[in-house]
Amino acid sequence: MFERFTKDARAVVKEAVRVSEEAGDPSITAEHLLLALLDREGSRGAFALAALGLAERKESVREALEGARRRAGLTRAETDALAGLGIDVSEIVARVEDAHGVGAMSGDRWGRGRRTGHRPFDRDAKEVLTGALRAATAHRDRAIGDEHLLLALTGRAGVPAEVLADHGVTYEAVTRVLHGSGEAKAG
Repeated sequence: MFERFTKDARAVVKEAVRVSEEAGDPSITAEHLLLALLDREGSRGAFALAALGLAERKESVREALEGARRRAGLTRAETDALAGLGIDVSEIVARVEDAHGVGAMSGDRWGRGRRTGHRPFDRDAKEVLTGALRAATAHRDRAIGDEHLLLALTGRAGVPAEVLADHGVTYEAVTRVLHGSGEAKAG
């Protein structure tokens, strides 16, 4: 599949690997792909994000992703569902961080010993890559660009889609900017 990736899409994947390595994470996640996409310039994905007003709000996206990471990657919907069962996720995070330090719940499940070498893509990141292929195919594009990665990130449930939607970047808005007519504005 990677042979179908454009130079921009490959750059996003390479940057996601770097972000994962820098964080000491054992695998590349959908969040790493989003963080890598945020820093692109001069590409179709970067154009779509800028057209939807995200260019000046990148730091807010990074903060929201970090907040979700501190909640062990739970989305707001998952946090709300747990609250319905009487489980206060923010209280749990506070207790864990009091005992083990800030960010303790954001650690990987396999330990921090694996800092160098090959980092696989986790299930969510693989689904984003597969979704990018589907998006390219649906729009009859021969190559998979970073705009298809953006469409895949917004088109599936999870923290990246939730954070982007909170910033007015939805699958529908990205599709309008990239393929539709008229003006697409952030919600």
